[in-house]
Amino acid sequence: MRGVDVHGSESGGEPGATGEGGVDHAFLALERELAVFLRRARANSGEMAREVHPELEAAAYGLLVRLESAGQQRATDLAAYFGVGKATMSRQLRALENLGLVAREPDPADGRAFLVHLTAEGLARYRSVRDARRDRYVRKLADWDRVEVAELARLLHHLNARAED
Repeated sequence: MRGVDVHGSESGGEPGATGEGGVDHAFLALERELAVFLRRARANSGEMAREVHPELEAAAYGLLVRLESAGQQRATDLAAYFGVGKATMSRQLRALENLGLVAREPDPADGRAFLVHLTAEGLARYRSVRDARRDRYVRKLADWDRVEVAELARLLHHLNARAED
C-alpha cells in the first residue's frame, strides 16, 4: 500500500515499507519533521529566554523548566540530566544567579554540596512566560480535537523517554 506523507510525497504507506535503495520513507518523514520541529523549538527557546530576562541565554531556559518541574537540584544532577559538563553547568547557573533567577543553598544531606532552586522572581517570570506559551499552543491547536492533543503529548513523552534510555 502506498500513501502520501505530510509533504505530499509518495511514501511506502505501511510501517517499515521501503522504497528504492532500501529507504524507509516513514523514518525519512519522521527525521524531516523532527528537524523542522527542533529548529523551531530552538528559536522558541531563545524567544522565551529573552521574555524571562533580556540577558538570559536560550540554553539556560531549560534549567528553569527543569527546576520548576523537579524542584531543587544539585548542579551535578542538572549537568547529568542535560548531558553537559560541570563547567558548562556552573557557568549557566552563575549567569542565572547573577540575574536573580536562581539561588543556591547548602545541601542538608552533604554540607559540601549546594542545592539550586528558583527564586520567587525566577519562578514568577518563568511561569508568566510558560503560561503565555501555553496560550499560544491553545490558539495554534484550537482546531485540533483534544484527543489529538493528548495523543501528540503521549507520543512526544514516549519519544523523550526513549531518548533517556
